Amino acid sequence: MDNFLIFDGVSKKFGKQNVLNNVSLSIKKGEVFSLLGPSGCGKTTLLRICAGFEKPDVGKIFLNNFEITGTPANKRQINTVFQNYALFPHMTVWENIAFGLEVKKTPKSEIKKEVEKYLTLIQMNYHSGKKCNKLSGGQKQRVALARALINKPQVLLLDEPLAALDLKLRQRMLVELDIIHDEVGITFLYVTHDQGEAMSISDNLAVMNRGKIEQVGAPAEIYETPKNSFVAEFIGDTNFFNCEISKIDGDYCLLFIDGLPEIIVYNDKNFKLGSKVNLSIRPEKFTLFHDKPDMNGKHNYIRGIVDEIIYMGSYTVYWIKTEKHKIQVRRAHDKFLLDEKKINFNDEVWIVWHADNCFMIEQ
Repeated sequence: MDNFLIFDGVSKKFGKQNVLNNVSLSIKKGEVFSLLGPSGCGKTTLLRICAGFEKPDVGKIFLNNFEITGTPANKRQINTVFQNYALFPHMTVWENIAFGLEVKKTPKSEIKKEVEKYLTLIQMNYHSGKKCNKLSGGQKQRVALARALINKPQVLLLDEPLAALDLKLRQRMLVELDIIHDEVGITFLYVTHDQGEAMSISDNLAVMNRGKIEQVGAPAEIYETPKNSFVAEFIGDTNFFNCEISKIDGDYCLLFIDGLPEIIVYNDKNFKLGSKVNLSIRPEKFTLFHDKPDMNGKHNYIRGIVDEIIYMGSYTVYWIKTEKHKIQVRRAHDKFLLDEKKINFNDEVWIVWHADNCFMIEQ
């Protein structure tokens, strides 16, 4: 699939602050692509440049093989759904959705057909006569989507579209967004600081930090093989250890970590003997045992004391204290919790994980 939306060396300053620094990015036609990062990383500025609300100081933007860097916002085939929805509050749902077509002086019969089509798509047929100031947050979000989509843009920009909704409604709207995207098939560029949103809806995403792109890839790729420590820490939870490679053993290596036994790790990046690295282990990669299990030579074992327990419903977080470290372990409740032998505060336990279930990052 050809690259459809391209940012080529885009930079932007506001005063002395360098908000975007030589950002290059290629997005495929029809995919959901997310810009993910902390507040102030430049993701919304990049979105506004794409929409034509801001101009880059340096760089170019291409859409479907045409440069649009200098094209006015109203001439680009790009629509935006904002965090505050930007609906006309005293217009009805029908009037809000029809607005763009009426501005274009589309024939009334065509407007009626298209509005009914998008009312069905967002499941709002029975609310078409309601004023938008009488709608719930989720309903407003769907109307804003329909109003943007009815203009048939080549790209739909979504700027923190679910930020104003409560958790359960956000989760439901993510599913609905995904269904709507599958129906219309256009390119979505989605901006969020919420990693859960980005991971669940995106085909690919870019992690941004301080105006730069740290890593681009599929959600699973970024989660399982982060490029650097920032990405590993920003995406999900992880345990970090400062290490030195003490031995190379074929495709694997042994790590020296102060206060822990030697750790065996798959050496996917071919680090050399003596290299200083960061070891990252996701908390769900660990298994906890009361007694030391008998496993093969590619497993690691750490003994510790349960220092804290946080019950989260579908999983429990344990903090295990060793002589010099505190390790987070996440244990999913894959069977009825009351049937398990409980792990209690102050219990002595063994943390076990396979050498393939952790990764090294250059310091």
